[in-house]
Amino acid sequence: MSQPVTVDVNVLVSAVVGGNDDFRSWPSPPPVRGNLAANVVGILNDAREFGLFLSEHILTNVVRVLVGTPPDGYGWEEQQAEDYVAVLAEIASASGGDVIDPQITVSDCQDHEDNRILECAAASGSVLIVSDDHDLLSMSPWRGTPVVTSGDFVKRTDAMRRGRRR
Repeated sequence: MSQPVTVDVNVLVSAVVGGNDDFRSWPSPPPVRGNLAANVVGILNDAREFGLFLSEHILTNVVRVLVGTPPDGYGWEEQQAEDYVAVLAEIASASGGDVIDPQITVSDCQDHEDNRILECAAASGSVLIVSDDHDLLSMSPWRGTPVVTSGDFVKRTDAMRRGRRR
């Protein structure tokens, strides 16, 4: 049974803009590569321990950031960004997660977008929130749910997998 996890937009974007990773073929750690956000998506793509939960709002924001004009965006073509979010939705489904429409409202954080991440986590019963956003990280644990960095998530998962092999 996979454990539900919510991943912040900043991690999902960094997974494809933070290195030379091709989002159509996520390798699984180990070895842990330099782009920790890409490793997060690789772990979730394995569909072993964790089920990825996303919301339409999260996916829309991934597209918005990727397509946006620098310095706030990355200038991707719309179709390329849409292809990427389709892959993320496939990973969510294959991992035991889903793309959901949270029916709750959270206003615990001053940042409107961070509250949308928290809503997805609460609605899905996520056991972890993976984010590299200082505002979310400073709230950990949020309502009992740890908020961890990409690096911490990758290191802990790698250690857990290595421990099981012994």
